[in-house]
Amino acid sequence: MTLITSSAELAAFCDRMAAADYIAIDTEFMREHTFWPKLCLVQIAGLDEAAAIDPLAPGIDLAPLFALVHDPKVLKVFHSARQDVEIFDHLTGRVPTPLFDTQVAAMVCGFGESVSYENLVGKLANARIDKSSRFTDWSHRPLTERQIDYALADVIHLRPAYEALRQQLAKSGREAWLAEEMAILCDPGTYRTEPDQAWLRLKPRNASAKFLAILREVAAWREREAQKRDIPRGRIMKDEALLEIAAHSPRDIDGMARIRGMSRNMAEGWQGQGLIAAVERGLATPPDQAPKLAQRPPTPPGIAPLVELMRVLLKMKCEDEGVAQKLVAGSDDLEAIAMDDNAQVPALHGWRREMFGEDALALKRGGIALAVQGRRIRVVTL
Repeated sequence: MTLITSSAELAAFCDRMAAADYIAIDTEFMREHTFWPKLCLVQIAGLDEAAAIDPLAPGIDLAPLFALVHDPKVLKVFHSARQDVEIFDHLTGRVPTPLFDTQVAAMVCGFGESVSYENLVGKLANARIDKSSRFTDWSHRPLTERQIDYALADVIHLRPAYEALRQQLAKSGREAWLAEEMAILCDPGTYRTEPDQAWLRLKPRNASAKFLAILREVAAWREREAQKRDIPRGRIMKDEALLEIAAHSPRDIDGMARIRGMSRNMAEGWQGQGLIAAVERGLATPPDQAPKLAQRPPTPPGIAPLVELMRVLLKMKCEDEGVAQKLVAGSDDLEAIAMDDNAQVPALHGWRREMFGEDALALKRGGIALAVQGRRIRVVTL
């Protein structure tokens, strides 16, 4: 059991890890009571050693850890990296690079959609993971030996899983496929939502300019307050209350107090003041500057059967190539392709177009057909 709780231990460990070609890394965090994830533990495995780093240890300096995760010479291997990367991006203002996500690599290599770490290491490293500590309180100290062993298992077995996936990718020639996906994970925009875009999370159905202008302002106000106070959005104001405020546009305390989910004290306090000011900003927004809901054009006759044919083609291609369907195209993508040869969807770009998109367009144009041979679907050129 290796738990690092001092700056000197951490600096020495990170110096050793910096000599490695790659490290396996994972985090444990809590988010129930905060807006930003609270980092509680960082686990790192190198070639010959693994350690859990306690970022909550009194006086510990995490600078060597941050230098390591941003070292361009060391590949950082995660499983389902998005939340882990978000933590480092928030703490340092930078995305750790380069990255390798074993969950995405597994999808490219035919292990199905969103394969769990437990299943992946079971198949690739012949390891069994004890998940009994999955829902433990990682912020509580001291950590138990069982907690630390559980945490370290998440990186110790990640190394052989990575090695196996790397070999499969090289054998199949799909390194470039994965590189496209890692570029998305390395993009800082993946982890940052501007407050003015927070209204999109609420998925409104009312398309009126006045409603959407107010909703944008009150949702942005809540997002800024939640970030500033580091508390969950729902603790500031529930989604339902924001939608009702946008619908009724209360402009004073009495009107705000009548909103469902708003108490009189809240209406008279800082929440009410902030929301009333946000409503005023929304009402002052010219209609042509209000946000707009994306309008899906009506589906022309004959498109639905074509989409179903494309779905069969997608399933066949993904089965033949050993790639998860979810990684290639979704239902909305298929419908977009059926309606527009130049649809701006991932399936018509990069490796996805090579694998599926070109044949999808050919099917749409009548250049190919699908036929049954034995128990298999095959493509017939017309």
